[in-house]
Amino acid sequence: MTSRTAVGLAVLSVTLLAPPAGAASATNAAQSATPAPAAQLIDSLGLHVAPAPVSERSGWRPPRLILVSRGERDLVPQLQQVAPKAKIVVIDAATPRDLAAADATIGVCSEELLKAAKHLAWIQWPAAGVERCVRQPLVRERAPLVTNLQRTMGPSIAEHVIALMLALSRHFEEFYRDQTQGHWEAYESAPELEDIGGKTVLIAGLGGIGTEVARRAHALGMRVVATRASGHEGPDFVSYVGLPDELVKLTRDADFVVNCLPLTPETAGIYNKEFFAAMKRSAYFISIGRGGSTVTADLVTALTAGTIAGAGLDVVDPEPLPPDSPLWHAPHLIITPHVAANTAVAEQTRDAVLVENLRRYVAGERMLSVVDITKGY
Repeated sequence: MTSRTAVGLAVLSVTLLAPPAGAASATNAAQSATPAPAAQLIDSLGLHVAPAPVSERSGWRPPRLILVSRGERDLVPQLQQVAPKAKIVVIDAATPRDLAAADATIGVCSEELLKAAKHLAWIQWPAAGVERCVRQPLVRERAPLVTNLQRTMGPSIAEHVIALMLALSRHFEEFYRDQTQGHWEAYESAPELEDIGGKTVLIAGLGGIGTEVARRAHALGMRVVATRASGHEGPDFVSYVGLPDELVKLTRDADFVVNCLPLTPETAGIYNKEFFAAMKRSAYFISIGRGGSTVTADLVTALTAGTIAGAGLDVVDPEPLPPDSPLWHAPHLIITPHVAANTAVAEQTRDAVLVENLRRYVAGERMLSVVDITKGY
C-alpha cells in the first residue's frame, strides 16, 4: 500500500466534506445527504447501495468506539471528521477494555477481537476480498454488518491485467532475461510477437474488477466473453456472459483467461490440471483474484509441459511465495507480489469510499458494498 501524501488527504477532504451541489446523484436521488463528489464516485464505480438504511438494523446506534487497523492509521483524522463523537483507536494501542467496547472496526477482523468484542455491529473490510473475515466462525454466528471496498480498486487492477497480457504476448519476460545477461537476440531467432487485437479474452468473474478489465480489453479490439454467478446480463462491450458452469466450455476458445473470482468453497482450486488441459496451447492464464483458486503444482506442470503458452500472476498460493517454490522457475511466467492495486489513484479512491461508508454508518444511512456473509462476497 502506498503512503498517504498530503495531496492525497487534501483530495479526500474535498471529496468527502464538500457541501452538496444542490442536486442528488442522478441514479440515487434518495441520497441527497451524500456529498456531491462522493455521489459522483459512487455512480462512476457502480457501487452497490443497500436498499434500507443501516439505522433499521436491529441494535444499530452511532458508534461510540471504533477500532482501526494499523494500515489505516494515517486515515484517522479523516475518520474522526465524519465521526466526531466516536473514540477511534488504532488496534495496536487498544486495551482489553477498548476491544470489549468496540461497536465497529475498520480493517480488523481477527479471532481475538471477535471473542472480545461481543457487541460488534459493523466490520468495514479494507479491500474487496473478504474471505479471511467472513470465514471466521464468530462472524457467521453473529452476522454483523460487513462491508468491503469492492470496485474501488478495479480500474487500477484492470490496467495491471492489460499490462500482463501485453507483456506476455510480446514475450517481455524473455527479452528482459536477455537484457540482464547482455544478450541481443537476433531478429531471425527472436520469438514471434502477438497482437492482442482480435483475440478472445475470457473473464472469470464479471464483477467490479472483471468489468473494468472487459472495458479495457474491448477498447483494445478484443472479443470479450465472461462468466458471472448472478446471471447472463452484462455490459454491451461483453459479447457473451455465461454462468460459472460454462467456464471450461468457454475456456476452450479463449486466447487469454483472466481470473477475477473471489475465493469461496466453490472457487478454491478451480484452476487445476483439468482446467489447464482445456485451454489452448497458445493461450495465457492471468490471475488477479485469489491465489487459492489455482492449484500451484498443476500450473507449474502446465507451464513446464507447454500445455499453455504462459501465465501472469499477481496472486499466488501461498503468499508470500517461498523462495524454494518451483513456481519461481516455471517458464513463460511473470509474477508480481500482489501489488496490482498499489497506485495512488486506487488508494485515494478506496479511502474516499471507506470514509464515506463511516459517514453513512454514523448517520444511519444506506451503506455501500454490503457483503453477503453466506456467499463470501
